[in-house]
Amino acid sequence: MTALSPPWPGAVGVSGGGDSVALMKLLTDWASNQGAAPPVVLTVDHGLRPDSHKQAEQVRKLARGMGLPVHVLPWAGAKPSADIEAEARKARYRLMGGWCQANRIGALYLAHTLEDQAETFLLRLARGSGVDGLAAMQTISALPNPEFTEIGLVRPLLEFQRAELRQFLKAQGIGWAEDAMNSDPQFARSRLRAAWPQLESLGLLPARIADAARHLARARAVLDDLTATFLQRGVRYQPGTVLLDPVRLKLLPREIGLRALARVLSDVSGSEYRPRFESLERLFDCILGGRLGRGATLHGCSIAPAPVRDQIFGSATLTISREKGRREREPQASRSRKR
Repeated sequence: MTALSPPWPGAVGVSGGGDSVALMKLLTDWASNQGAAPPVVLTVDHGLRPDSHKQAEQVRKLARGMGLPVHVLPWAGAKPSADIEAEARKARYRLMGGWCQANRIGALYLAHTLEDQAETFLLRLARGSGVDGLAAMQTISALPNPEFTEIGLVRPLLEFQRAELRQFLKAQGIGWAEDAMNSDPQFARSRLRAAWPQLESLGLLPARIADAARHLARARAVLDDLTATFLQRGVRYQPGTVLLDPVRLKLLPREIGLRALARVLSDVSGSEYRPRFESLERLFDCILGGRLGRGATLHGCSIAPAPVRDQIFGSATLTISREKGRREREPQASRSRKR
């Protein structure tokens, strides 16, 4: 592995499967060669199966056999009965992100592979995602939880296929255990994995799909830069509110304007995700058409004409603040999010 730009020492999330065990070994070897501190191993006992604690203990034993510090993070409390994949993913990020924050670890490494990238693209395509969602996963980003955005999320294996990682482990004489949930047909990703032979027969190879995600990631980077330029010129973040220049907003290409408005709403509300696109477009068109009236609400925010004292962009200045009845939060400067 090459020199790492994110903070080190880092933590590595290990489920016990082949991908994460391979990453644990690769990071361990890299740290040893660099004379750096070894990675800290984090494994989540999700409690979704009666034997989940056994797999967590297997990870603990394997990590200790490599001389690594390891921590088992239990997911306590009631478990979801619906949308289990998404809720489990949120729980993992919350538990591992919380541990990293509490222990001043600046980066969490995860073993997402080329196939994971392709699967994420297809799953988001099925949900009707736009450019941001289809750009899929980045090698380096922030944790998706708003409270942990100072922690880097690093995916160094996005160019590697699962088979390569398992061949590496076999050559090292290292075993692994697959999570039975990965083949459970109640989960969309499991069904997609089972369909790979049919998809590949149509020419939809994981490598080609991952390439498409990378192309869209480059497009997203350009859109992000243009959006950031507008936010610097047409938005002012103040304690308790954000001021927006709707005249400058009207001059933007529609895609940039929608992205900018969504970014501001998410920053003010503290939401991890964008507002629903249909609702966002309606609000955007009301602003552009001068039909906002006395104001509107969306995504936990109130959008209204600014009082005279705040009309820094002229009489058309808008104010965006947290909707009354919701927990107060000081708006933060814009940041990238997974869509």
